[in-house]
Amino acid sequence: MNSMPKSILMIKSHSMGIGDLLRSTAAWRSLKIKWPDAKLHLLFLSKHPGYSSEKFISKISLLSSATFLTISNDNSNDKKTRIKTSFSSLVKQIEEHCGRINPDLVIDFESSGIRTSIFTIIASRLAKAKSLGINQFFGRRFFYSFSSFSTRVFAKQRLLDYPLEYTNKDYVVLSALGIERLDTPIEINVFEDGLKFADKLSTSIDRSKPIIGINIGCGTEDAIPRRPPIEQLVLCIGKVIENMPCTLLLQEAPFESKINKEFIDIYKKYYGDDSNIKCVECTLPELTGLINLCDYFISSDSGPYHISVALQKPTIAWFNYPTPTAYHHHPWCRILINPSPVQFKESFDTLKELNEK
Repeated sequence: MNSMPKSILMIKSHSMGIGDLLRSTAAWRSLKIKWPDAKLHLLFLSKHPGYSSEKFISKISLLSSATFLTISNDNSNDKKTRIKTSFSSLVKQIEEHCGRINPDLVIDFESSGIRTSIFTIIASRLAKAKSLGINQFFGRRFFYSFSSFSTRVFAKQRLLDYPLEYTNKDYVVLSALGIERLDTPIEINVFEDGLKFADKLSTSIDRSKPIIGINIGCGTEDAIPRRPPIEQLVLCIGKVIENMPCTLLLQEAPFESKINKEFIDIYKKYYGDDSNIKCVECTLPELTGLINLCDYFISSDSGPYHISVALQKPTIAWFNYPTPTAYHHHPWCRILINPSPVQFKESFDTLKELNEK
């Protein structure tokens, strides 16, 4: 693309999870590096209207706007009651959206599925804009003005593991623009709600001691296999703090209070005194402030892990089994797979050394 775009419409689908959406911030930053004055507009095709991540993503400063287009309502457990949005209604909403943002470039970030390809064609024709997508299979390139190679070819050319690590996936389509990831990390700023929350929370915490945030997380049924074994987690954290007095902040959503109570009960069994532990319930925007208040953050493979990495907080991510596509490779992050207390402490000590420099 020869001319500099002023308004870029980015079409995404797939997952509404905080971690999955935050993964895209590296690519958005790379677009802003190439075209600093371009406005970035996210259009997300959603099957879960009102999902908690909508407000969160809308607050990210890299974006000029974030719109979530409901293609169907899959929040119901009964498939018969699920509501699909008519095609004509979706086209009308896309037309109205293009009228508001007037894009001159439309990018389809998805490598699979035909829906985003069709909507990219519609949006680019309505706006008389160029379009870009991934030539994932034969004939798909004809949906776009120009296209990148497939994800497999992209990985092979760059000697990357396949399947691709999630953050790298967004760079497949951007490679057609000459944009490479290099070492660009995911990023986020502390939201205003988070700053206010942290100010209020800090008045009830001894700031003279290190603060370690903990997210056991994975409270939803499908995510429970990613939750650390609670007793093992207690022993690992106990090993870290045995010679380092500190405050432990247990972050929790309403449905995670039971698992945090289990953590405290086991902690008391081994160490007696739990006065250094504080459970904190907060919203997702407030969570940015809570994590930023911490000196270190320990998390399972869930949304707060990605938020902590995006804030460049010294982070330990606990995985129960190898999941290379979900790893972050940065100096401030350590990936541990079902670690022993000794392994955990060794990793924590390397983070502590880095943090104290």
